[in-house]
Amino acid sequence: MKTQYIKWVYLIILSLVWGSSYILIKWGLVALSPLQLGSLRLLITTIALLLVGYPSLRGLSRYHWKWLAITGYVGTFSPAFLFAFAQQHIDSAIAAILNALTPLLTIIFGLLFFRIDILRKQYFGVGIGLIGSIGLVWGGLHTASNINPIYTLLILAASCCYAMNIHFIKIHLAQVGVMAITLGNFVFMAPAAFVVLIYSDFFSTQTFSHPEIYPAIGYITILALAGSAFAKYLFNNFVKITSAVFASSVTYTLPVVALFWGVNDGESISAFQLLSAAVILFGVYLSHKKKAA
Repeated sequence: MKTQYIKWVYLIILSLVWGSSYILIKWGLVALSPLQLGSLRLLITTIALLLVGYPSLRGLSRYHWKWLAITGYVGTFSPAFLFAFAQQHIDSAIAAILNALTPLLTIIFGLLFFRIDILRKQYFGVGIGLIGSIGLVWGGLHTASNINPIYTLLILAASCCYAMNIHFIKIHLAQVGVMAITLGNFVFMAPAAFVVLIYSDFFSTQTFSHPEIYPAIGYITILALAGSAFAKYLFNNFVKITSAVFASSVTYTLPVVALFWGVNDGESISAFQLLSAAVILFGVYLSHKKKAA
């Protein structure tokens, strides 16, 4: 029973943290390019995790190191840049809404590649959540001034990365500690992120002459510490104590938080979108519901 409560606490915290990350990306892009934002976020996160989690990497096998590299690039590196590029052209709330397709993709990939068992109620819950997500997207298309399909595909690609990564962690890293997974991912990504940061001209005079550069770096630092380091650690533990389907359902709840921030920042929201958000929450509840004992 205690674990059941912990799962919901994790879901709420992750929804609040990750739901707020989209607005931080939007504010960071005011003075940073997508390459600068993505690489800076990854490097700050790596440094923070190294300070507290280095001992956790001892004793890992070559097999585990291989999957730490794979899950790092699939579940964190690629989405960090995909979202940064997409949010140059898509509102923060819409980006979060589109990412709510992750649970559906988790089920599809699970059935196609990993032969996971899905309860009928979970199918129903994910279906309802998907309907709510479609409602949010439909409402977003009518309130956003312009949504380029190309950039919605970048969000979809990031959602595919998240969905595959959940299965990879569940299957290949089940015996690895949560901190080791989190830090191991970023250790592999850091060299590539540093190369990208240099290539992006982050250290140039032109970058630091922008009047909003220091606030932007501040937003990305918050994003790295809270949205990447802390939330990634929490999510890796979340994946270990719950099903892949319920773990992925955090992408159904975080758009509610993202919508709040979007409205606060001048983005539009309709009553229809609010209704769709309520439908999403009901779908999450059903996707977690177990068969009676």
